[in-house]
Amino acid sequence: MLLEKIHSPEDLTALSVGQLEDLAKEIRKKLIDTVLRQGGHLASNLGVVELTIALEYVFHRPEDRLVFDVGHQSYVHKLLTGRLEEFDRLRQRGGLSGFTRSAESEYDAFSAGHAGTAISAALGMARARDLMGGDHSVVAVVGDGAMTCGMCYEALNDAGHTETPMIVVLNDNNMSISANVGALSGHLTALRQSFTYGKAKKAIKSGLYRIPGVGKPLARGIERIRDSVKRLLVEDRFFESLGFQYLGPIDGHDIRRLIKVLNKARAAGRPVLIHAVTQKGRGYEQAEQRPDVYHGVPPGYVEREDIEISAANGRVAMEELVAMAESDIRVTALTAAMPLGTGCNVFSAQYPERCYDVGIAEEHLVTTAAGMAAAGLKPYVAVYSTFLQRAYDQLMHDVCLEGLPVTLLIDRSGLVGQDGATHQGVYDLSFLRQMPGMVVASPRDVRDLKRLMRLSMKLDCPMAIRYPKSGEDMGARLSSTQELRLGEWEELLGGEDILILAVGRMVRTALRVSIDLLGLNLSCGVTDARFIKPMDEKQLERAARTHKLLVTLEDNALAGGFGSGVAEWLADHGYTTPLLRLGVPDRFIEYGMISEQTAECGLDAESIRKAILDRMTNL
Repeated sequence: MLLEKIHSPEDLTALSVGQLEDLAKEIRKKLIDTVLRQGGHLASNLGVVELTIALEYVFHRPEDRLVFDVGHQSYVHKLLTGRLEEFDRLRQRGGLSGFTRSAESEYDAFSAGHAGTAISAALGMARARDLMGGDHSVVAVVGDGAMTCGMCYEALNDAGHTETPMIVVLNDNNMSISANVGALSGHLTALRQSFTYGKAKKAIKSGLYRIPGVGKPLARGIERIRDSVKRLLVEDRFFESLGFQYLGPIDGHDIRRLIKVLNKARAAGRPVLIHAVTQKGRGYEQAEQRPDVYHGVPPGYVEREDIEISAANGRVAMEELVAMAESDIRVTALTAAMPLGTGCNVFSAQYPERCYDVGIAEEHLVTTAAGMAAAGLKPYVAVYSTFLQRAYDQLMHDVCLEGLPVTLLIDRSGLVGQDGATHQGVYDLSFLRQMPGMVVASPRDVRDLKRLMRLSMKLDCPMAIRYPKSGEDMGARLSSTQELRLGEWEELLGGEDILILAVGRMVRTALRVSIDLLGLNLSCGVTDARFIKPMDEKQLERAARTHKLLVTLEDNALAGGFGSGVAEWLADHGYTTPLLRLGVPDRFIEYGMISEQTAECGLDAESIRKAILDRMTNL
């Protein structure tokens, strides 16, 4: 096998173009076999096989810097840079990351996990090269979905203005996770059509030349007309206006053509943008037909006809929002390029005119919602926790400062598993707590989520409801049909010695720990502290007076999280009740199974029980 002989990109230069094409077939098989077994990003990597081979073939690695935007499409890059033997442990604890990681390999120029970062990072590297007298190339590989992110244009404008030599490869597959939206998507569509048109033109021209006598003059006449139309309608000037030489569109699966164009860009000595048209999921029929489903697949994935595309909690939230929208025309939903992941597709199916996908533009997402709220609507913003970090300023300045009734539906909160450090949703409670006027809540299960959704309709202020991907139903015994009151906690189990104040999905773990401690003759109560802000001060005061130990339990960073809020309140009110804060420690939690990450953070039942027993022993 050719792939087994590739230990570094340098080995590619010994292969012919025909052998490189054979290598592409081997890589696709490896990707399909491994990702369907291990889980990960499949369709996006299948689409960049030839493009990545050409990049690694042309540029001198690792001296030349190759920066992948997001990094989820870097699996081929990993296979070509000496990581074949480790590839079977993709996204496993201690194995390969599902993204580029500079600590993993010298060939990974920049660690990434969010869209829109590559052009800015590459520009910084190019400037460092120029200042230090280097002459290596710097290349950013960016998907067309990321080009809905405003940061890309800030970087393009800056690089073009200063004429800093660098290369941007626009991988255009007409998809990010879901279908792309926005004016730029339409612009790229026009360019792709010109590319398709060019391929058809060549076929027609070849046929005309075969007609004796009249074929050649006829072909030339049609060509002159074609050139005039192209200049008028589809000749691109957008990237040229930003200071970049534009090359394309080109077939992103034609290795020979890619090598030729990349070499041209490498010698240009100025900012160059290469527009490569690729097919997401190429080489695997199911992924070609359903690239959204095969964007990211779980371990051991087997496609089912009745597949649930959206996550359980996201779907529950949106089904509830649909019910709320039936009686209130003000209800709207917004998302940033994640309609399937957040469940917004459920709302859009019922109310397409009231559902907005703004593209990968979280800052714009939040301020747009603020504008809608200022004009009298009731907007609900569905967003992953990790991506909400990008809109901190907009939340503070545009939503909270004006006290606008924007509700955040924060999906993928807490530890998220195999996507790892770049995607952990463990910081939202900390940065939301400090925002004046923001209500912050976390439901313990799907029933509680619905109750919080209904409460949000009654509030005339910013509110954040955060929940993990998977939804649980803890049953009618631990549920209530009673309407929630703002800031009110709920006692689920009484206890005299210890009280665990648990947040969100940690409530289930707290109940289990309580039962374990009861077997050790320790009376441990559990309170669902669903409101992180405002807190239930009456219950907190009573707990501080009557218990030997208070324990806070959250799937959020300890720094600034719920436990910090309880500690602040106790200190401010003069209570010296011992407090044990359990949460995510002050370090990045790497990829692995959620159960492994939970154990690492000391948030599994056994670790919690031990921590409580140790503290009780020392009281």
